[in-house]
Amino acid sequence: MSSAQDVLGATARARLAELVDEVTTNPPRLAVLFPAAARTIARGPVDPADPDGLITPRLEDGVRIALLRAAERRFDPSELAVEITALYRHGDAEEKRAVLRALDHLDLGDALLPLVHDALRSNDSRLIAAALGTYAARYLDDHAWRHGVLKCVFTGVPLDAVVGVAERADAELARMVRAYIAERLAAGRSVPQDAHRLLQPDTAGDQDEEE
Repeated sequence: MSSAQDVLGATARARLAELVDEVTTNPPRLAVLFPAAARTIARGPVDPADPDGLITPRLEDGVRIALLRAAERRFDPSELAVEITALYRHGDAEEKRAVLRALDHLDLGDALLPLVHDALRSNDSRLIAAALGTYAARYLDDHAWRHGVLKCVFTGVPLDAVVGVAERADAELARMVRAYIAERLAAGRSVPQDAHRLLQPDTAGDQDEEE
């Protein structure tokens, strides 16, 4: 699967290289360049079948991730965490999504878990999907992770967007999914296919051992 930077045109790649150099030379410029990245370089889906970038990061996500990785080389971790938190708090949904995607590529430990929790409290499928990447798989506690996965089912975020489902799905998540399915059926409503998928042996962890 192509990454965002792989599909940038020559002009966009050259412009991105200039901005990466600018951030490397003058790190505070990140606060200006990050929000403007989609307008000044590129925006749009990498995968036309995934226009909202729920599974594959969009072009502007890749550009913004590159800027954050450049900033990581100049800020110390605590300073970078402050900068990234500000970008998230003051950004629009697309900027928040890029920050969440970038967490998978930065070495900041669990310092930015509050951003993941914030995204999972939202009802924006773009943020929920971006929040459940490698960073969440590594640092999010089981309780919050389970509720994040269940929220994907509620909001229509495909399970393919969630890193580590097969490894982390367990009996408690299966119990929560069964309760959700029972609720939907009792109300005469349809059940998303991904809810059933979570009950399959390859994604339901050790549920059979505990039943």
